Amino acid sequence: MSASTPTAVDFWFDPSCPWAWMTSRWVDEVAKHRNLDVTWHIMSLAVLNEDQDVSDDYRAFFPRALKYTRLVAAVEQRHGQEYVKPLYDALGTRIHPGGQTDPDAVIPDALAEIGLDASLASFAESDAYDEAMRASHFDGINRVGQDVGTPVIAIGDVAFFGPVVSPAPKGEEAVTLWDGVVAAASYPGFFELKRSRTVGPQFD
Repeated sequence: MSASTPTAVDFWFDPSCPWAWMTSRWVDEVAKHRNLDVTWHIMSLAVLNEDQDVSDDYRAFFPRALKYTRLVAAVEQRHGQEYVKPLYDALGTRIHPGGQTDPDAVIPDALAEIGLDASLASFAESDAYDEAMRASHFDGINRVGQDVGTPVIAIGDVAFFGPVVSPAPKGEEAVTLWDGVVAAASYPGFFELKRSRTVGPQFD
């Protein structure tokens, strides 16, 4: 592959996940320094955990999360893939660094920011595009296995969960981490590297 050939990257996210948000900011930073062609895809923590034994508090979060994933799926199906990342950015900025918790406030503002009609908000309450949303979810998760979460990143035939980072590194540190993660994940026998989190998501 020549230096001018973009590296194809696929990134699966749930808009509600703060860790996916941190990782997405890292990938955006890497893309400033490396020639990446990133395609953004929806996945769903609600779908991932629908048959799992999770706490009542965590399960109570799923209906809100599902609104955002359904909205992204609807926008992609109706307006095209090119709207997925702008919508993710608009939603995530409000949900994560913005700290907003009411989808009825977040969604209209996010749609307005990217120039889409407010009527699309109705799809947050609809299962009309659940088939497409689930297909996107399982396309990502089946590459890494059911015992992980969001985000999932694929670089060619190599896919992995994470990395989980806080704060998102910048500049040379971002690129160094990228090279290390890609190198580790590219070894067929490499499966897991983990340590306990000592900080929460630190947003810029």
